[in-house]
Amino acid sequence: MAYRVDISPSALQDAEDAYFWILSQTSTAIAGQWYEGLLEAVFSLENFPLRCPLAPESDDLGKEVRQLLYGKRGNQYRILFGIWWDDNTAENVARIYRIRHSARRRITAEEIREGAP
Repeated sequence: MAYRVDISPSALQDAEDAYFWILSQTSTAIAGQWYEGLLEAVFSLENFPLRCPLAPESDDLGKEVRQLLYGKRGNQYRILFGIWWDDNTAENVARIYRIRHSARRRITAEEIREGAP
């Protein structure tokens, strides 16, 4: 079953911030490849988003938040998202709340609300 991937403005800003940080540390080519790969990972959620485990903070948030890891070693990012059925469009939706470096602290309920529709 296909899911519509919906990216919040907060998650788009997170991705842009990460891109510019990587660009400042490397080259345009490497940052561009990273960004293209990130988008590919995000849109892979169109198929089988339930393959991704719950995020560690899901219980603390009182909400099912899943995570997809993207990247390797010291440059790994967590794509944090929720899944639901949208009655208005009659579609399954995978909503990307935030995109965070794995070394950052756990996400808070307020940060999830910023990424919620």
